[in-house]
Amino acid sequence: MGIYEPAEDSYLVQQHINEYAEGRVLDMGAGSGILALAAVNNPKVKEVVAVDINPDAVRILQEKINSQKLRKLKVFQSDLFEKVSGEFNLIIFNPPYLPQDKGIEDAALYGGKKGWEISARFLAEVSSHLHSEGIILFLFSSLTNKRKIEELIDHRLFQFSLIDAQKLAFEELYLYAITKTKLLRQLEGRLIENISYFSRGQRGVIYTGYMDRSKLVKTHLPGRKNIVQVTIKVKRKDSLAEGRIGNEVEWLTKLNPEGIGPKLVTIDWDYKDYNYKKSDYLVYEFVEGEYILDWIKKNSKEEIKTLINSLLDQCFKLDKLKVNKEELHRPYKHILITAKNKPVMIDFERCSESPKVKNITQFTEFICRLKPELAQKEFNFKLEDLRQLAREYKTARSFELLQKIKDAIK
Repeated sequence: MGIYEPAEDSYLVQQHINEYAEGRVLDMGAGSGILALAAVNNPKVKEVVAVDINPDAVRILQEKINSQKLRKLKVFQSDLFEKVSGEFNLIIFNPPYLPQDKGIEDAALYGGKKGWEISARFLAEVSSHLHSEGIILFLFSSLTNKRKIEELIDHRLFQFSLIDAQKLAFEELYLYAITKTKLLRQLEGRLIENISYFSRGQRGVIYTGYMDRSKLVKTHLPGRKNIVQVTIKVKRKDSLAEGRIGNEVEWLTKLNPEGIGPKLVTIDWDYKDYNYKKSDYLVYEFVEGEYILDWIKKNSKEEIKTLINSLLDQCFKLDKLKVNKEELHRPYKHILITAKNKPVMIDFERCSESPKVKNITQFTEFICRLKPELAQKEFNFKLEDLRQLAREYKTARSFELLQKIKDAIK
């Protein structure tokens, strides 16, 4: 395995080491050690840790340390953060960034099949080792796919700024200063880690992470699952909708005791600075499940009938509370079914109080629209009869009419 010798990319990063180096410094993928050695002489630096996957690079750099008696510099072999512990004020990473050439293996040059795979691993693991106010000096090439690198940074809730660039014959080098966003610092302060992008909606972006409840004294109860996967919903930067996240938090707080919606995690927090109504994010327990139509296609008539009745019961509760969920006439992506066949409604950002509730009527119309799929499961109800019952329910909203609607779906 070859050792990467310093070139234009190394020298570009080296020019900025003294500007950012302080406290504990980590040189990830140290290679020849040029960047670690640049940091170790800075009087603001207390310790430099240099790691590399290549044992030859580690051995040669250790020999330099011994000969020069560099007590502040430690070096050891590690596959990225595999053997790294603690937090750092500065993390330097000049990764292998070239797309893989067929038939050529060189870990010092190639960052994976498309050039960015090692960078993706680094960004997935780095946050727990970066001080809340720390900085990552990260270098990559235009050959790596600049848009993809920026997407990877954004998907881990980091932010970046371009601090230097250099044009070469066949590529351009970019040096970014990467830091944690305010939101990432807040979430990690609330014991949520391993945060990653999940999906994007009309008004929000969804991330997932893991929360350790055992560190929250008020929620550390015997027999309670302490490591919980959570969903983090964040307002999209380009969304013009105001107060939607706070509205969802407010309604989930009211509806969770009724067994409706994903379980809000933030109700367990005891932080005076958390304002639900003004927040741009919320956290609830992750719902592992399938969208309702996908689930229906895989299950029996008896199971589907039980599921529909359960959802009608939830709709009836909402109606009794005079709450409009919205989106129940087309809830294809707003109802998830868990492995235990439990239906969970999600997305309450448009939820509102109203004397003219329409949860049962909307969901009944959804069942009518599903008749072709339900017919394949041997359902044989009449659309006009079901819609007539929905019209009657709209006027009376009684439990008896709810039962008639259930009975009609057969």
